[in-house]
Amino acid sequence: MIFIVTSTEICSDNFLTRMEKIAMARPDRVIFKEENMPEKEYRTLAYDCQAICRLYDVDFSVNSHISIAKEVHSDIHLSLPELKKQPEIVKQFRTVGVSVRNKEEAEEAQQLGASYIIAENICSAADGETPNGFEFLQNIVFAVSIPVLASGGITKERTAYVYANGASGVCSVSHFMECNMDEIENDIFYFKNT
Repeated sequence: MIFIVTSTEICSDNFLTRMEKIAMARPDRVIFKEENMPEKEYRTLAYDCQAICRLYDVDFSVNSHISIAKEVHSDIHLSLPELKKQPEIVKQFRTVGVSVRNKEEAEEAQQLGASYIIAENICSAADGETPNGFEFLQNIVFAVSIPVLASGGITKERTAYVYANGASGVCSVSHFMECNMDEIENDIFYFKNT
């Protein structure tokens, strides 16, 4: 599986043109993140991205903004603390994804009804922190029965290791926001089928 997380901040060209190229290549899901965007702009762009994804039959999630996710009729992706604050959310959405940072969080997310888990910081981490690595990924995969996707510095060269350690797929931000648009279709196929 390949989930693509958006970031207009690092997108190297027209964002909606890139989103259409991505959707045409049929990733398994697009997660609309955009952490630093004003809410009004976020809502408008979420509608636009949802429309593009719907056109190509690609699953679409809004990150954290529960009210906007309901407005655009999307799925939702949350952190574990967000889900713990509102556990009833799992009954309000078809698919609820949760990002986790350790095995205990993964187990708790599953217990609360998460549909899938994104294991963060596998090969890279922010602020000089040490990446979690593939053993960490394997521990999370073995701790839960729902799909686990690896995130954080997952390059094409590292994809085989993600699958070898039991993950269901890859979650990518920078690669698909920055790569040459002509490479998107082949790269999505590669990440899905390695």
